[in-house]
Amino acid sequence: MSARTYAGHVVDQFGAQASAYVTSAVHAAGADLDRIGALVRGLPGARVLDLGCGGGHVAFAAATAGAAVTAYDLSAEMLAAVSAEAGRRGLDRIETRQGAAEALPFPDAAFDAVLTRYSAHHWRDVPAALAEARRVLKPAGLLVVCDIVAPEEPLLDTHLQAVELLRDPSHVRDYRVSEWRAMLTAAGFAPGEATAYRPRMEFSSWIARMRTPEVQVAAIRALQATAPVEVTEHFSIEADGSFLLDSVLIEARPH
Repeated sequence: MSARTYAGHVVDQFGAQASAYVTSAVHAAGADLDRIGALVRGLPGARVLDLGCGGGHVAFAAATAGAAVTAYDLSAEMLAAVSAEAGRRGLDRIETRQGAAEALPFPDAAFDAVLTRYSAHHWRDVPAALAEARRVLKPAGLLVVCDIVAPEEPLLDTHLQAVELLRDPSHVRDYRVSEWRAMLTAAGFAPGEATAYRPRMEFSSWIARMRTPEVQVAAIRALQATAPVEVTEHFSIEADGSFLLDSVLIEARPH
């Protein structure tokens, strides 16, 4: 039985794999990242918070678009990898801070934009984190949330959460779009435009990024093999285990 706290799970899972997330093709590019860059370019001189920065790809995109960026994450190793990569890219307007999404060490109205991508499904308390994002965002600021989302249908939702948790013990939940809209509204945001994406997870690299133990890999493959056709078709599960995920980018502003 594990004696680690949840934060310990996150640090253990991501610290040792920091460089894998910096170089991950899934995380390093995409139309969602392009959209984030375009939004930041529309905010000249912006101060931006990359909340749960992971491998730093949002921070890199925002800094390239002209913003001064604070990359914020729970993992010190991940932040060190982001700093090193920013140096290699010549991006000198990225600073790093360590901490949890639910307790931000920043004053009120400190940022013009708060951006988060592929991170929120690891947060223990998304409503608390969104309330903190609302606090540190300027009244006319922009929040962009991009994450894997669960289908609204319970059959599909259950399969997704099961394989995610088997792969990664720090997984909390992929929320449904309806849940995101409700949480954003409750935190004081007006959810606006939402754009859907379907990134493909190449199975071998998907499990390698998390160093998933073989017994859990076998359990994932068993779930895929016994899944009903509705699940197989929705996720486009391939013979080698590769599949499609649903993700969404939601733009929101304080109200």
